[in-house]
Amino acid sequence: MTEALDKMKVEFIGREESVQAVAAACQDTGEVPERYVRPKMDADPLIADAEGYALPTIDMSRLLNPESSEEESAKLGAACEHWGFFQLVNHGVDGELLGQTKADVAAFFGLSPEEKSAVAMPPGGMQGFGHHFVFSEEQKLDWADLLFLVTRPVEERSLGFWPTNPSTFRDTLDKYTLELANVTEQLFRFMAKDLGVDHEALLGTFRGLPQCVRVNYYPPCRQADRVLGLSPHTDGVGMTLLLHVNDVQGLQIRKDGEWYPVVALPGALIVNIGDVLEILTNGKYKSIEHRAVVNPDTERITIAAFHSAHLSCTIGPLPELGNARYRAMDGVEFTKGYFAAKLEGRRYLESLKL
Repeated sequence: MTEALDKMKVEFIGREESVQAVAAACQDTGEVPERYVRPKMDADPLIADAEGYALPTIDMSRLLNPESSEEESAKLGAACEHWGFFQLVNHGVDGELLGQTKADVAAFFGLSPEEKSAVAMPPGGMQGFGHHFVFSEEQKLDWADLLFLVTRPVEERSLGFWPTNPSTFRDTLDKYTLELANVTEQLFRFMAKDLGVDHEALLGTFRGLPQCVRVNYYPPCRQADRVLGLSPHTDGVGMTLLLHVNDVQGLQIRKDGEWYPVVALPGALIVNIGDVLEILTNGKYKSIEHRAVVNPDTERITIAAFHSAHLSCTIGPLPELGNARYRAMDGVEFTKGYFAAKLEGRRYLESLKL
């Protein structure tokens, strides 16, 4: 994946200063640097206590149980069609592994700036500790640091960017991402069942289940209403699985023109449909705009695992799902267009509609 992006000449501008360091300075001065200050986030209202609002919850154990699979598969399809997001419980990922993953990630972000710089993202690079989607010196920046790694296929890993401190980090991440790949493949199979398509036709687009991980660190900010942890966007992949490392909330999804907060259930994986899956399903499943807000008092840490289309495949609506509503293209063209759109809501996905 990284080689393909290099060939596409995606232009990023690297920054050396971490947001964690900026946040520490702000605690002393009380002032947020202008590059991080966003316009008031009131263009779309935030629904805090909407009656009847609840992100759908899908139970993997019920999907796998022949006696409840049909009913739970229908719930899964409805969640993908009407929300594009759901919480996955009883997913089968070992609890001890989840705990170790959270501990290792928190320990990494607790290191000194010098120690984290050992895996710093090079200028124009994609992997390592640093920042993405920085295209110019004038744009507004997100209030977040990240560690981005290609995790699958294994042969595409650049282990020089995988932290060795804490000492268990590499082994833990290897095991955790393998578990998530298995969960993702199972979900794709049940989605194919709900859609009434051959599961191999759906899985073929994700041959080998290419996977990347983005670990997000959102420092606290006393003026949290003036910054954004992550700009509104959709994910240019097939499916994303998000794990909250700590209990600090901040994810919001946009539904019917309004922003809804997501309160993660303990131990759950937050799953969302990406642009590729919306295209494959000819618009039946929805890739939903989402953002991350910042807590004024406490850091927030999450791990997002992205499962992407194979770059050599063709991305287009499955023929069984009616007249195509999106144009088809190869994986490289799609990925290049997604990055060129600069993480601006659904703009790129909407441009692909026929």
